[in-house]
Amino acid sequence: MKLGELRVEQVVIVGGGTAGWLTACTLAKNLVSTRPGAIRVCVIESPDIPTIGVGEGTWPTMRRTLENIGLDETEFIRECNATFKQGSQFIDWKQNADDAQPHTYYNLFSSIYNPADFNLAPYWVLGHAGRDVSYANAVSAQGVACDRGLAPKKITTRGYDAVQSYAYHLDAGKFAALLKRHAVDKLGVHFVPANVTQVNCDHDGFITDVDTEEQGKVSGQLFVDCTGFRSLLLGDTMRIPFNDVNDVLLTDTAMAAQIPYLSKDADIACVTKATAQAAGWIWDIGLQNRRGVGHVFSSAHISDDQAEQQLRAYCGDLSGELSVRKIKMRVGYREKFWHKNCVAIGLSAAFVEPLEASAIFLVEAAGNMLSDLFPRSRGAMAHTEKKFNKSFRFRWDKTIDFIKLHYYLSSRQEPFWRDNKQSETVPNSLLDKLDAWSRHPVSKYDFSDTNEPFPHESYQYILHGMGFEQSLQSSASTFAQVEQAKMSFANVAKATEHVCRDLPSHRSLIDKVCQYGFPKI
Repeated sequence: MKLGELRVEQVVIVGGGTAGWLTACTLAKNLVSTRPGAIRVCVIESPDIPTIGVGEGTWPTMRRTLENIGLDETEFIRECNATFKQGSQFIDWKQNADDAQPHTYYNLFSSIYNPADFNLAPYWVLGHAGRDVSYANAVSAQGVACDRGLAPKKITTRGYDAVQSYAYHLDAGKFAALLKRHAVDKLGVHFVPANVTQVNCDHDGFITDVDTEEQGKVSGQLFVDCTGFRSLLLGDTMRIPFNDVNDVLLTDTAMAAQIPYLSKDADIACVTKATAQAAGWIWDIGLQNRRGVGHVFSSAHISDDQAEQQLRAYCGDLSGELSVRKIKMRVGYREKFWHKNCVAIGLSAAFVEPLEASAIFLVEAAGNMLSDLFPRSRGAMAHTEKKFNKSFRFRWDKTIDFIKLHYYLSSRQEPFWRDNKQSETVPNSLLDKLDAWSRHPVSKYDFSDTNEPFPHESYQYILHGMGFEQSLQSSASTFAQVEQAKMSFANVAKATEHVCRDLPSHRSLIDKVCQYGFPKI
């Protein structure tokens, strides 16, 4: 048989954690069956290497992913200490905390009207929603619901259905354990608990098998690298270089901690809180029994001791009891994500700071694309490799642009924030968009690529939440549907009243899910 005709019969995923087990579930659900020609999926996970487990935020896409692999939402929430996430709240990003009125805004998951159908943003800029209405409250009911601590659905709502769009906050360690159990017990994934000692390649540079300390050789025709920052396959073996982007995203270190609630009835925030600091920002994520907090910062602008002091000050009375863990972040991506018969997914492929919780979403996207375009032979890999690399270079570049946008728009004056506005730290692709958007609304035509990770709505929430100036008066006549816009703003206000009247508190819904569960039919 010619090498190009070599069939792919087994996929070997090296590394577990969220990336490894979520990819395994996706591939197994779509490719594993009892039919002839079905693919075998094998996961090799070291019993000695812990997962990083810091990222606890997801995107609304996770609902479809979990449903597609056959996980019950009630089981997921119970097993993973999960809660609902309806967006992100940005605190003090525009100005310093000691200013008279701290600045806060939302990036939400739900808008009443799809801006691709009718874009309300220019009408808000021109004042047709009222002078004192924030952009988020003008287009969505979700911000007010979040202010009041309300859940995105009711206990009578079916699993994965929503009244308002939502994602999850979760315990990453428990999530990986649930995915592992589901993959092995329900989806036919073969699990090899072992440490990989060597990766072996043929004379063409394709991986043939890996040696393990406990289980001997494990062979396959396609290998997925989920070994985290180590990047054992794509980096160490294939020698694919890593492109640092620390000249654009200046944060390179995190301090993480966990805070228990003072009572079992404590309110649970239904957004990820991101509070700006002198040289970075602090995340605050509410799970069922604790909050996960962490300080993401630039080591060039603040010392570790100062960063930890700021985190402890944020945590208040419980700060003395906290155990703080330091995490060095290598920010950037591999020059290629797929090389020959090796695909990197998760931290082995790329990493950017967790500001917009993009990490798990991009694992989902990679697993889905690999499943959809799965090459059945070695000869088919080159074409798939090219498409995969093009897609994920685009996705990571756009993710970097979007995260940089948050920093660039800030008016804070500490050195870290001023450095983020220096033109040499800002991608030209972002500067070009901002120049155009200063005179024209964000448009659906700015997002014509199906691989765009952040949609039209997300950019508008950030731009208008941060007070980005748009000069639209000279083109006001272009936006002639004023009465329709005013009616739409009024409908949003009515929907907000309805939502706030009918939805339960976040804590009460989580308690009911844990006790009763969502209806299955």
